[in-house]
Amino acid sequence: MKTGLKPGWYVLIALVLYALVVTLAWRHDRAELHRLRAALAGAPAPEASGGGPERYALPLPGACLPEKPEHLPGYPRDYRKGANQGFIFVSGDACVPVVYGTGVVAVQRGRVLKAEQDFQELSAAEFDALIEAVAGGATPEQMDRLRGREVWIEHPDGRITVYAHLSGLRPDLAVGQLVERGEWIGYVGNSGTQAASRGSREGARLLLEVWQGNVDTGTYLGKGLDPRENKDKLLTLARALFAVP
Repeated sequence: MKTGLKPGWYVLIALVLYALVVTLAWRHDRAELHRLRAALAGAPAPEASGGGPERYALPLPGACLPEKPEHLPGYPRDYRKGANQGFIFVSGDACVPVVYGTGVVAVQRGRVLKAEQDFQELSAAEFDALIEAVAGGATPEQMDRLRGREVWIEHPDGRITVYAHLSGLRPDLAVGQLVERGEWIGYVGNSGTQAASRGSREGARLLLEVWQGNVDTGTYLGKGLDPRENKDKLLTLARALFAVP
């Protein structure tokens, strides 16, 4: 007398187990999405394991913070009577090669506020006219044009990060989308620069700005600290935010 299960029962058991695994994975993803949405809305949400907020990553995997004063927030920009508002990652001052097309990632989980998929580069004549127009200082609209192709992400702690001079974005990236820390969002480029306006890929860089409050009227990390005189203080502030040595 046979006591083993029929082949059809094995198939049924396998299907039930597969459905159970898929359901558990789906519930985990829904829980993570709910946690992120709650945090962005300002509602209480469970902390990640280990307790306390997760520190920011850097936008280029393996990179370090720039060290040269001209690549740090607060460095004067005489051509527009203002100051650099972020960290500029370029080859030779980022601990990794920064070349045109290098992948850029979100530094922290958050919601996409701006994703310039349809960005149009200025012509050489338009760029020259813009530089002449900002000689006495740049308006927020002019600053947007000088940053080139951008992504803005709002984070649960109230900060907004700006990723500028990109050559392109992840094809499906859109306003309102939720992204995770370390998630790919675009590519290093040189948009918004003189080289780009002349059809060249020279001068590849990534500008990362960290804002508290509105990008146009808020305060960027390092504001008021000229890195020629306060580089150590500025980098100490940055290292408290970013997960770097």
